[in-house]
Amino acid sequence: MWIGTLFALAAGLMWGLVFAGPQLLPDYPAAMQAFGRYIAFGLIAAPLAWIDRARMRELTRADWIEAAKLGLVGNIVYYLFLASAIQRAGGPLPTMIIGTLPVVIAISSNLRDARRDGRLPWLKLLPSLGLIGAGIACVNQVELQALRADPAGAELVSSGAYALGGALAVGAVACWTWYPMRNADWLRAHAERSPRAWATAQGLATLPLAALGFAAFWAWSAASGSTLAMPFGPRPGLYIGLMLAIGLLASWAGTLCWNEASQRLPTTLVGQLIVFETLSALAYAYVLRGRAPDALTLAGVALLVAGVMWALRVRPEPVAEASAHAA
Repeated sequence: MWIGTLFALAAGLMWGLVFAGPQLLPDYPAAMQAFGRYIAFGLIAAPLAWIDRARMRELTRADWIEAAKLGLVGNIVYYLFLASAIQRAGGPLPTMIIGTLPVVIAISSNLRDARRDGRLPWLKLLPSLGLIGAGIACVNQVELQALRADPAGAELVSSGAYALGGALAVGAVACWTWYPMRNADWLRAHAERSPRAWATAQGLATLPLAALGFAAFWAWSAASGSTLAMPFGPRPGLYIGLMLAIGLLASWAGTLCWNEASQRLPTTLVGQLIVFETLSALAYAYVLRGRAPDALTLAGVALLVAGVMWALRVRPEPVAEASAHAA
């Protein structure tokens, strides 16, 4: 349990980096960031696949198709939605919406995977979900107040771009509700397989999809007369370095740690541990701003952590036993 939790914490620390990318590269379209990140992921995965080639040969055609589906939805489409949301609505609203993932995944998994993982009793799960929800609300109340206090931010809130950003963030939540449950299905069905090899396989399967997407975006930019300098944009050094860093840390290493956690923990519980991503994203945001969080933000962080700790105390019950307990 605790080893799985530490792996989930490590994944969250690395995944929080993806929220910094759109803020460090505001002049780069979301598509360029999404496709660039996963091209980097695939290129990093290639030599790792060669080193781990014995395990990679164990994967069947069906496994590679599954890896491609996971890579498309959980990687490319998710990050395309997220980066687009941050660029249109700023950081606070997308962070708030993505921060609901622990609650959404916990509820979805408890309904879907009870027979396999056992059911976490709703009454015992409710305090954890309530604490996480309250923590997210506190953090984002501060962020939204700051946004409204800024003239440019107030204009953003009242414009259609802000609402569109919120809708795109909801799309990102849908992608990342599907991904961890589907990914856990494969990992639990192949407990003898290496989570490291499965992370590498997802990178390789994502590479051609990302390359095709980048080529299509490049062709569209040329056809539309865009002044964006292709293929690496106006700041090629920062763009390439950031894509490689995010591709290695957030994509490959983060996926590896998440796979390790998914093999050790029930999907309902591991879904709640995505809260570590929200905490990391918030911490990185304050580092970029160069200031410390205020009291309400710290209270929200404390509630988030308390919710996770409460969740770790809840043990899944077999479906029949859980039904009797509920009765």
